[in-house]
Amino acid sequence: MQRTISSGWILFSLAISAFAIGSTEFISVGLLPLLTQSFDISLAQGGATVSLYAAGITVGTPILALVTNRWNRKRLLIAIMVTFLLGNFLAAAAPTFGILLAGRVLAALAHGIFMAIASLIAADVVVPEKRASAIAVMFTGLTLATVTGVPLGTFIGQTFGWRASFVFLILLGLIGLVTNLLVVPNDLPLPNPTSIRGIWRILKQPQLLLILIITALGYGATFPVYTYLTPILNQQMGWSTSAIVVILIFYGVAVAIGNTLGGRFANRHPLPAIMKMFAGLAIALLLVRLTVNLHFWGLLAVVIMGLFAFMNVPGLQLYIVQLAETYTPNEVSLASALNISAFNIGIMLGSGLGGQAVAQGQLVNTPWLGIGMLVLGIGVAVILQRMDNAKGNATWRLRK
Repeated sequence: MQRTISSGWILFSLAISAFAIGSTEFISVGLLPLLTQSFDISLAQGGATVSLYAAGITVGTPILALVTNRWNRKRLLIAIMVTFLLGNFLAAAAPTFGILLAGRVLAALAHGIFMAIASLIAADVVVPEKRASAIAVMFTGLTLATVTGVPLGTFIGQTFGWRASFVFLILLGLIGLVTNLLVVPNDLPLPNPTSIRGIWRILKQPQLLLILIITALGYGATFPVYTYLTPILNQQMGWSTSAIVVILIFYGVAVAIGNTLGGRFANRHPLPAIMKMFAGLAIALLLVRLTVNLHFWGLLAVVIMGLFAFMNVPGLQLYIVQLAETYTPNEVSLASALNISAFNIGIMLGSGLGGQAVAQGQLVNTPWLGIGMLVLGIGVAVILQRMDNAKGNATWRLRK
């Protein structure tokens, strides 16, 4: 009973911190028109608030995972939240767009290492058959951020100015910091020692390399559209800025439902479930493209996109942990960190492709870019599935 209570509180604490961090990651999606006006930059330039944030996670996560591998987990979580607060303070006080981006990158460094270790902690504190669900609970903080954090932050920015939105993020971060101090135990297990050579040991394993590629393509496929969701809703579908705040709430509810379902679907056989989720997202993006100039039908398509957008996350994170436990058992924490980087390579790729399309006046065609990424992702997943099947058949013959 004590283990159940302890596990629940740990997951709850991680979810609260993930809520603060998740609100920061996507807040600029709602603030994009305000930022472009305040700093006199183009819409495509404003998209750098998403892509550079992702770059900070991509580069910083594996490096920080190596540096902090043997740190006490609670002290590391506290250091992460302090860094998060400093990054958002810098963004809130930024006199120039460049300094705003610097604050975003600093916050991103905290984001990446948090997600890497939080996924492992969540998976370690429950029984094996509940690991994807536990990761989904932790990631619920991120999905709730899209339900309430991002829309509320957007509303605050529209009402009091975009700087107030970052003050709101600072307050959320303080709550996460206090929760970690009060709830997270001091004796969480440490991962095995690792080194920079561990990155090569992971990348030279074909299965691990393929799942990293799948993560980048499948998760990133939403972002050619999602990065520019506010302009799409406003300019193409004809929704007012006040209505968009409410729409973002409904979008976030769909994301939360999808994330929960994704964790349940992926508990036992993650890779087949992931491929089905990719197919569902591709259909949703096609619906967005077909209805991009329609008022209510376009809104429905956007909500359906939200349902599938992050559904694949728990399965992707669980599957790389499972593969690392099989092929590189001493590098599980580093593999988790690299997958967090892969998520954000996908964000950079997706938002970057979307930015190029927007710069060419092709805002309405951004869904095709996501569909193309998903087709590639499914193709790579099929290859990985065949490798898994071949390995399973070989093992069965040996046992015979």
